Amino acid sequence: MDELFLCSYDSVLKQYPLSHISSGQVTAGVLRGERSRFQLFGDTMNTAARMEQTGERHRVQLSQASADLLKEAGLGKWIMPRRSKIFVKGKGHMQTYWLRKTKAPKLKESDVQGDMNTVAETDDMYEESDSEEETGLAFDFDTDQGMTKIERLVEWNAEVLGSLLQQVIASRGGVVNDIDTLSRAENNIGRDGGTVLDEFTPIIPLKRFGVGDLRERRRPSSIGIGVEAKSQLRSYLSEIAGMYRENPFHSFEHASHVTASVKKLLTRMVMVGEENDGLAINSECKADINDDMDLNDLQIGHCFGITTDPLAQFAVGFSAVIHDVDHPGVPNAQLVKEKTRNAKIYRKSVAEQNSVELAWDMLMSEEYSALRACIYQTESELRRFRQLVVNTVMATDIVDKELQTLRKNRWDAAFSSAAPRSAENDDDRKATIVIEHLIQASDVSHTMQHWHIYKEWNERFFMECYGAYKAGRADSDPSVSWYEGEIGFFDFYVIPLAKKLDVCGVFGVSSDEYLNYAEANRDEWVREGKALVKEYVTKYNSEQ
Repeated sequence: MDELFLCSYDSVLKQYPLSHISSGQVTAGVLRGERSRFQLFGDTMNTAARMEQTGERHRVQLSQASADLLKEAGLGKWIMPRRSKIFVKGKGHMQTYWLRKTKAPKLKESDVQGDMNTVAETDDMYEESDSEEETGLAFDFDTDQGMTKIERLVEWNAEVLGSLLQQVIASRGGVVNDIDTLSRAENNIGRDGGTVLDEFTPIIPLKRFGVGDLRERRRPSSIGIGVEAKSQLRSYLSEIAGMYRENPFHSFEHASHVTASVKKLLTRMVMVGEENDGLAINSECKADINDDMDLNDLQIGHCFGITTDPLAQFAVGFSAVIHDVDHPGVPNAQLVKEKTRNAKIYRKSVAEQNSVELAWDMLMSEEYSALRACIYQTESELRRFRQLVVNTVMATDIVDKELQTLRKNRWDAAFSSAAPRSAENDDDRKATIVIEHLIQASDVSHTMQHWHIYKEWNERFFMECYGAYKAGRADSDPSVSWYEGEIGFFDFYVIPLAKKLDVCGVFGVSSDEYLNYAEANRDEWVREGKALVKEYVTKYNSEQ
């Protein structure tokens, strides 16, 4: 097919050196006159004609609609986005694409992360046994196409969330209807006069599917989210990226790094193979389904229902992307001290609550209606999605001592040796806690990956904190206590968190991997940390 395409590509450009393609509805007719002729009319034709002013000889330019259709057909390798948007009369600025003549290699997660200066792990972040299909981290565009770093990250996040949305739609039998009837519920949710933190709940009920439902669930890869929703997802993520401030640490790159870890842990928990397409089963407990099995049998290995609830998985991935939107680059305690507007509104977990509010309000705007219809179809699903997002993002506030105590008590009640085994809502209780610990581990996953990854992100965080100190937004010089502080962070948070991943029993080899890296990084920091802090300070001063 590639050879046929190349032949057609060359023949078209020989006849039409300037070629422009747009896709959509058209009106056809025969114009009578001295010479009768067949002609097409409509907005699609106008768009293609007006794109001619920005074309280049011997290149084929495509509109966003045409590009989306090719991607949906699995032919994304044939296109590449233009370096910048073009201006089209009557349309404004548009993103267009070039049709590629050469076959593009797939861009793996490691390529994106290398381009981001180790935003996340390289190839070995995922074991050699992890295929691109299992991790969902394959791309259809190459590395030298002129995209900015943020644009590349937007595309990657769109791939990850898009694949999760396919699973959500598959769980509904492929149904995606208009949700106009939910407008009142959408307008009212989160607007009862309380704060985001007030919405937190210790138990979120997950969606339970019967064996018959799971058997009949369509293969997610066979379900598209639709051209409009895909375009809206990309647009939404672009807007989200723009709402992140240019912090050294709390940036859109960090959010993407967290999303990569979330995707990794969900993949380890959920393995969907050819023999059980559309059926999520714990990777540690693959089981053959028979007529005598009930839902509990599908939760062997303590999955607690997470593996059969795609909406919960999407909500965690979504939360990872938006969890630090508009982060000011200083701790919540500093915001409270400065009596900022948000601090007066939220009082605690200031940055986290603000992130939820901003991201949610934008998602609820009219321009993302098709995207929302893919996420939820009923008021019940809307409210459950909101609750999952609130709980997940709020879990990333690991500094507030009161919240720490509450989480510890809930963990002990669910997973300690004295915890009851048949308590009401036990699976939902554990699932809620597991989701919170999944996002917490992902939020600090740089501490549980290779040393060079940890060192890169540790430096970024130092630069952010040291910069705040130099700007008068911190009481003490972080360089004085950074070395000892990192050791304490490993001993009292990171390593205990990695051990909890093992105790909850749903992440398989990932829990051991995270713990091993955490302990190795701690030992390496003990040896090299003091020298590194001096290097950080020197580098900061030299760049001012």
